[in-house]
Amino acid sequence: MTKANKTDLSPGDAGSTGLRVSLTPCAKRVRIKFGGETVADTLCPLLLRESGRTPVYYIPKTDVRKDFLEPSDRSTFNPVLGYAVYWSLGVGEHRQEDAAWSYENPGGELSEIRDHLAFSWGQIDHWLEEDEEIFVHPRDPFVRIDILESHRAVRVVIGDETVAQTTRARFLFETNLPVRYYIPPDDVRWDLFDPSGKSTACPYKGIARYWSARAGGIVTNDIAWSYPNPLPECARIKEYLCFYNELVTAIFIDGEAADKPPMRENWL
Repeated sequence: MTKANKTDLSPGDAGSTGLRVSLTPCAKRVRIKFGGETVADTLCPLLLRESGRTPVYYIPKTDVRKDFLEPSDRSTFNPVLGYAVYWSLGVGEHRQEDAAWSYENPGGELSEIRDHLAFSWGQIDHWLEEDEEIFVHPRDPFVRIDILESHRAVRVVIGDETVAQTTRARFLFETNLPVRYYIPPDDVRWDLFDPSGKSTACPYKGIARYWSARAGGIVTNDIAWSYPNPLPECARIKEYLCFYNELVTAIFIDGEAADKPPMRENWL
């Protein structure tokens, strides 16, 4: 097998010299389903966290159905973990190339993952923690969401028009993300909004649907979102509307303009 050079980077690696990696044991039962079969079932997964990347489950090889795996010629390099080797996954006619990988000789505190396999999230049919299906990526145990009711006056402006105004907002605080202001449906100018058809998934909140605005002489696509059926932990924001601080003209909190952070992909 030909080794990859250092420009062929492993999954989740941005090539940054400041890459930080940590490994956390997990007590959840994790199952991976593919092609109608359970290809992995473990009570002791490890959760790998890389700076700037989503968490990844590593499954003990003893808990993986090796009869569904076929060695691949692919190899990649991670500056912290070393070289990764790959396997393709096949169940009958259902096949995904290079869907799993492991590291040959990780060092130091990360040596525990040597006998573990990781699977490419999007190439797997279903992921389960205990008996609940999970989506997007594993939830990071170091991410916290707090939803707090506030009577502070919140006003959202697009162009020169106020599109929402309330003293009953729910402020959502999420680790390392901007504060989001969720507004009750009764306090939104719905005549200025149309559903856009876009939806996204969040592993902590659920499926969001988006809204475009026609206000202040401006048409702005996907400027707001709501969760019609949020996950139980975030039930308090059900049907409330939230706006991108980054895209509206302004959000005022008690008359003071809220921060407008730079726009980043997947900030909800």
